[in-house]
Amino acid sequence: MGTLVAIAYNDPYRAEEVRTMLRKMHRDYLVDIDDAVVAVKDEKTGRIRLDQPHNLTGAGAVSGGFWGALIGLLFMAPLLGMAVGAAAGAISGALTDVGINDAFMKELAASLKPGGSALFALVRTATPDRVLEELKGTGGKILRSSLSHEDEARLQKAISAVKAA
Repeated sequence: MGTLVAIAYNDPYRAEEVRTMLRKMHRDYLVDIDDAVVAVKDEKTGRIRLDQPHNLTGAGAVSGGFWGALIGLLFMAPLLGMAVGAAAGAISGALTDVGINDAFMKELAASLKPGGSALFALVRTATPDRVLEELKGTGGKILRSSLSHEDEARLQKAISAVKAA
């Protein structure tokens, strides 16, 4: 079971910048991330857009197209099999949800100010002291987390701190 942290930012780009920092920390083995999604609330329309790292629709279409063509070869209709397989794979990929629940993220992101963004991170393991040091001064406000009260307070203090130049 992972730890969920949702952090809101007043800027539409800040959540993506922090997600990039998390990816770097993941490469450096400081944090093990299951999922990291950025939600942005459109300034004009107020619609929520989720930017997820997994494109399951595309992956499903490719996989379905391959298996459809293979099965289509058996029935002497590889192109028809590929088309049907790709369509079925794309549909199943679009209906599949991995990681953090999309409805939960949209519901929580609805509370953002227009033009704001939020980072939703599902973390398996982390090196807390190093991660807090890296996130120091990134700004934002914790919307929701599954951290203990003490750990949540430490994280909020770190992201709210002014980073030394």
